[in-house]
Amino acid sequence: MHITHDPENDTAYVRFVAHVEAGSAVRQVTAPGPGGETDLILDFDAAGRLLGVEVVGARAGLTPETLARAGT
Repeated sequence: MHITHDPENDTAYVRFVAHVEAGSAVRQVTAPGPGGETDLILDFDAAGRLLGVEVVGARAGLTPETLARAGT
């Protein structure tokens, strides 16, 4: 698992595979986070496997410790 954080846009991406190739995420499912401050976008491949999760509103949805460990 690898986490990156874009502080300027307040988004984070939690990747469950070594690398997400361009075009390999063929299905996205959006889910609102609790409290309405965060949205989650789940990326799935053609076989239905979860590749990663984008967290929009990362500061509200993730702990400061998690964001501190994230790369950019």
